[in-house]
Amino acid sequence: MTAQTMKPVSGVAESPTSSAPGPAPSRLRRLARAALPGPAPGANGAAMYRRWWLPWLWTAPAIACAVVFGVFPFLNTVLLSFTDAKPLGGASSFVGLDNYTRMLDDSDFWLATRNSILYALIVVPLMVLLPLLLAVLVEKNLPGIGFFRSAFYTPVLASSVVVGLSWQWLLADDGLVNTWLQKAHLIRSAIPFLSDSWLILLSAMGLTLWKGLGWYMVFYLAALGNVPKELHEAAAMDGAGAARRFWHITVPGVRQAMMLVGTLTGIGSLRVFTEIYMLGSSTGGPGGADRTLPFYIRDVGLDPITGNAGYGSAVSVALFALTLGLTLLAQRLTKEDEA
Repeated sequence: MTAQTMKPVSGVAESPTSSAPGPAPSRLRRLARAALPGPAPGANGAAMYRRWWLPWLWTAPAIACAVVFGVFPFLNTVLLSFTDAKPLGGASSFVGLDNYTRMLDDSDFWLATRNSILYALIVVPLMVLLPLLLAVLVEKNLPGIGFFRSAFYTPVLASSVVVGLSWQWLLADDGLVNTWLQKAHLIRSAIPFLSDSWLILLSAMGLTLWKGLGWYMVFYLAALGNVPKELHEAAAMDGAGAARRFWHITVPGVRQAMMLVGTLTGIGSLRVFTEIYMLGSSTGGPGGADRTLPFYIRDVGLDPITGNAGYGSAVSVALFALTLGLTLLAQRLTKEDEA
């Protein structure tokens, strides 16, 4: 048989390169493809030309701010808690666990801790329930309901200092509240809202509640929009009253929002400072009896003459541990509720 007879049956000449396998990728190229992230399988368009570091470039400013204003101050506080550093700088030495030992034996620290925990135990349940009731009241589309929603939200927009000054004027011995109660012959002498240690603490809690009701009302309004109206209608047809529908339909429907509000309110209650400062003056009530942990940190850690930044940092770490414990407890309760 000659070479001329060896032709393809189809009569189309095949390219010598069409059937020959291409060169196998080198080992170095395969390693590079495995190490460097690239476009996902099946990606097309701009994703084929996008560099792996481009998303990190866009998030770099936010990451830098978080590191500079969050991570670094936290780590620096932990390191300072093992020293005797001064508020205005200067030489400092390593003291080990002395600051923590001193903290455990400090009666003022335990008084501030008691005030902070008591503040959270009273404010958190009320802040979880009262905004929900307020949201239920203003949820319905009635004439003029927008005015009431705006009125309830107005305290959120006001500065904490301005609100504190207003409450000073209202609760003073010759203020509006005592004057009105005396003229109504409900009391004989002025109530010492701003001089009694317990009344100062309760007044500060009232200020926190008044200022936060509108904010968390918005949270609940968004959550109530996801509760099916058909459930309320069916329960009403079965004879369930408003209170029963609230506890068996509304509350389970907004349970996740309640957990969120409780967590945020608990963290905020442990960090309260402005309310105590405005109503109890710079001393934190008579003899410092109403100081919370943030207030106590300011006194022991930031005083330019007698302050000890190391000890104040140790108290800050204790406050962080208390806040973290509350957050983890709230998350656990949320998971148990979902299960």
